[in-house]
Amino acid sequence: MPYSIMLDAGHGGRDPGAVYNGRREKDDTLRLVLALGEILQDNGINVEYTRTTDVFLTPYERAMEANRAGVDYFISIHRNSFPTDNVVSGVESLVYNLTGIKVELAENINAQLETVGFINLGVKARPNLVVLRRTTMPAVLVEVGFINSNTDNMLFDQNFDDIAQAIADGILDTLNSGQDIPAQPSFYRVQVGAFRNPVYANRMLRELLEQDYPASITERNGYYLVVVGNFDNLENAVEMEQRLKRAGYQTLVTSRP
Repeated sequence: MPYSIMLDAGHGGRDPGAVYNGRREKDDTLRLVLALGEILQDNGINVEYTRTTDVFLTPYERAMEANRAGVDYFISIHRNSFPTDNVVSGVESLVYNLTGIKVELAENINAQLETVGFINLGVKARPNLVVLRRTTMPAVLVEVGFINSNTDNMLFDQNFDDIAQAIADGILDTLNSGQDIPAQPSFYRVQVGAFRNPVYANRMLRELLEQDYPASITERNGYYLVVVGNFDNLENAVEMEQRLKRAGYQTLVTSRP
């Protein structure tokens, strides 16, 4: 089966994102996401979008949309900003923490964008960002240059197709890296409940979400399974399991291909 990716164009609708000389982040991100999605689809990737028009979605809604779709990866596209115009330029990618395949994915995207001409500012952990904290699959937020940098805007406009291709190449490099990587990545989840009745499953889901756990529901063999996380290594899953046990939940670490 092919990989599936949710592409997220940052901001939208009543939220323009960063603005510089009339230029709005929400417009740049949507244009780039649509171009990127077309390239990925041409390479056999199943692509879904949080938005394809100028609509407003909260970060939480974006994360939940990706979780419901059950995609393998989440890529959010943004433009950066700095308090003083034309002082900082370059690309950086943000991840929840500096472990797992999401870091490789972020590094590969940055490296490809560097070939277009951007300064590579590296990969940074941002555990407070909702789209990185609440998604249950490896997630990367890419800041494609500073919108209040004339240098970055010139690169963005004059090399737009190359930028879309560079991000796609970074993604494809990650998916295709190494002969030992299976056709689909393995993820670990912490199961905290299995219910025949979806009412009880949704009740536990709400309880976990209110405590800021990245919880979701999946159906299997007539049961509604309440699970937390979608970890790309066992160590992080066990850490979450211990946290849930301390909170009084009955837990089970499971894996899926």
